[in-house]
Amino acid sequence: MIGISKLYCGAVEPADVLRYRRMSKELPSGLLQFSKDKKPVVVWNCTRTCNLKCEHCYALSDARRYDQLSTEEAKAMIDDLADFGAPVLLFSGGEPCVRPDLVELMQHAKDRGMRVVISTNGTLITPELARRFAEVGLSYVGVSFDGDPETHDRFRGVEGSFDAALQGLKNAQDAGIKVGLRFTINKHNWEEINDIFDLMQANGINRACFYHLVYAGRGSEMIEEDLTHDQTRKAVRLIMDRTKQWFDEGGTPEILTVDNHADAPFVYMELLKEDPERAEKVMQLLQWNQGNSSGNGIASINWDGDVYADQFWRHYSFGNVKDRPFSEIWSDVSRSTEASELMYRLKDKRPWVKGRCHDCRWLDVCGGNFRVRAEAATGDLWASDPACYLTDEEIARHDDDPEQRIVEAPDAADAAAAAAIAV
Repeated sequence: MIGISKLYCGAVEPADVLRYRRMSKELPSGLLQFSKDKKPVVVWNCTRTCNLKCEHCYALSDARRYDQLSTEEAKAMIDDLADFGAPVLLFSGGEPCVRPDLVELMQHAKDRGMRVVISTNGTLITPELARRFAEVGLSYVGVSFDGDPETHDRFRGVEGSFDAALQGLKNAQDAGIKVGLRFTINKHNWEEINDIFDLMQANGINRACFYHLVYAGRGSEMIEEDLTHDQTRKAVRLIMDRTKQWFDEGGTPEILTVDNHADAPFVYMELLKEDPERAEKVMQLLQWNQGNSSGNGIASINWDGDVYADQFWRHYSFGNVKDRPFSEIWSDVSRSTEASELMYRLKDKRPWVKGRCHDCRWLDVCGGNFRVRAEAATGDLWASDPACYLTDEEIARHDDDPEQRIVEAPDAADAAAAAAIAV
């Protein structure tokens, strides 16, 4: 997650982060990416059931009913997450609003001291449900949009879903809840980024997350629908320019790009041309961020209790919360099993990534980008992420890079462990 507003437009300074001692429990949600304890933000796909049929759904959701954690099992899971120190619980799906006990579980998480947010298609947020969200103290409602009404409805597989989503978002706004848009970029909609900014400004929506495509779930069928590297550069540059323009007009947008950590060095390099002093502050923030946080600062729990490194890595479970508490699963780096070996590597991916990623001067601020995308495209979990759009010249190490340290290949002990447990 790269905060364009925070980094490029100067909405956050290093001192803002240090004020909270970089501890997850103390940091505001918008600064959690800079925490030093890396307690995971947990995405809980609380149901697989959904009223829409989105082309890029990573959960392969549909309108059927699936086995899921009971209310009591979910509360036990939330208790463990709270005791472990997870600062945020993000309710996702499927469509979380189809779950009858949603508000009850949100309240339980709030009562245990967690911040609660929801990722939703928005179509089921009635004024009454929005009011109940507000009573709970829901921190944020993120509603997915895919472009203009025609594009959105085509992606969502249901006519009228754009209008219903916008109304649901407005219902949340009217209830006094912070709202934002979620936009997954692909070849069919990237030229509508300007339209998304126009939609936000016309409707008083100050926050948006622009997601790069991850090849998972139904999204795995869209590898060929991803942007070219040149298109990606243009898209990120456009997001930066529209955000800056909004700031210059007196607005306070919160704009982020998500799921391609090449955005971090790209923003830094662009700033070096425009504002070198600001660029150095940004580098400090990026080093604290450490890039991709799958298996470390971000976690995912499935509707049936399976634990994943992130919400896209659903083909590999580390265990189930019905059998073992999340806190134990997430902390098991014993290297005694295939799961614990992989968890060990995910805590610091840098020694394990290969090719361009391993040799990259920006490895410390990117973290090796998305392993799921690399595996989907190459079959090798540790191969270079094919969505990295930086050129060979841009990633080449320089002798005068004091801020960048070379990460050595695994030592003999690591190599022996890797040979003993194949992943």
